[in-house]
Amino acid sequence: MNPNAKITDEQFEAYLKQIRELAEGPFDEMQKEIEVTNKFPEEFYELAKANDLYRYYLPSQYGGWDLNELEILRVQEEFSRGPGGMRMHLHHAADLNWRILDDYGTQEMKDELMNKFQDKSVYVNFALTEQTGGTGADLHTTAEKQPDGTYLLNGEKWLISHTDCSDYTYVIAVTDPNKTKDDRLSAFIVPDDAPGFEIIEMPHMMGCRGAGHAGLKFTNVKLEPKHLLGEEGQGMEVAIHSLSVSRVHIAMSNLGMAQRMLEMSLRRANDRVTFGKPIATRQMIKAKIADMQMMIHVLRTAIYDFARDYDIDPKNEYITEKAAICKLFSIETVKKVSDEMLEIFGGDGYFEDSPYGPTERLYRDCRAMWLEEGAPNVQRITIARECQNKEGQVKYNF
Repeated sequence: MNPNAKITDEQFEAYLKQIRELAEGPFDEMQKEIEVTNKFPEEFYELAKANDLYRYYLPSQYGGWDLNELEILRVQEEFSRGPGGMRMHLHHAADLNWRILDDYGTQEMKDELMNKFQDKSVYVNFALTEQTGGTGADLHTTAEKQPDGTYLLNGEKWLISHTDCSDYTYVIAVTDPNKTKDDRLSAFIVPDDAPGFEIIEMPHMMGCRGAGHAGLKFTNVKLEPKHLLGEEGQGMEVAIHSLSVSRVHIAMSNLGMAQRMLEMSLRRANDRVTFGKPIATRQMIKAKIADMQMMIHVLRTAIYDFARDYDIDPKNEYITEKAAICKLFSIETVKKVSDEMLEIFGGDGYFEDSPYGPTERLYRDCRAMWLEEGAPNVQRITIARECQNKEGQVKYNF
């Protein structure tokens, strides 16, 4: 453990085991109903609270344990072995939910809200993407400053997660339409019950069921100066810095799923007998297992390297590039591992129920990771830009 942590090494290891048992036990069992209803029951939130899943990642001043980034990510690996929708919710809770306000919020808003994250008395989603624009400087949602210092928010957002359980929304909007670069954008924390704030229902997803998604519409939503995050023109910095960290949380989610899929595949390969021998003895199956383990190991190493860098300096010059590398490679890893898992299981893996674990659900759930916090080509653009700017050099903290 890091020396500042409020729990011991033994307590932390026990907590990791506790969360794995929760994810693969009660959470997995609960998901059978959620696959049909597409809604988390209240029992899920109560179990998450009872198991400190809204607390463990927070600084102790807000009721948390002062874990470092690697320790936070290790907890995430464990709950990512469970249902994808719950993983999506808990991953967001551990990062974007509270971190943006802590990093950029006004003191007034921090005093009002930061102590409420520890038991989910407050939850904040993140709204960047638009149907009419994209996720960068081409956003169309506006926040026009009024003579009295307030802002009027107008526009829309799309594909926004956790809208069913949120109290506030982080919104990136245009505050200076006369500018053409990133400084035309600013960031706000918007109360979801503000007049003019509307939630637009969306269809259900292929996987990660239970995590609510919707569109948002803003019609003359009035925001006080205290709702501004950072300074005017700092909106893209708020978004990119926050997403950089969140991309590594996505990578760790992929790692947790991939690790469970590998373990399930090993058990299946050892049990499945053809022509008198377990298929695990076949060279083709051994090759699949080797490829799966290779990619999982490299991904874990990349994530651990990022976490070391982040704990030394959260805004060091390699954070953005390394985060994008972790997320991109994690997609390639979970793609490879899920495909190989399905081949090792054969037709039995395509059905909903398996004695080895939720093969079919994991295969669907992991596909959401292509899109969360930026599609693969977005990561490639980021990596190429940073690589060119630094002439191909990357530094490490060993």
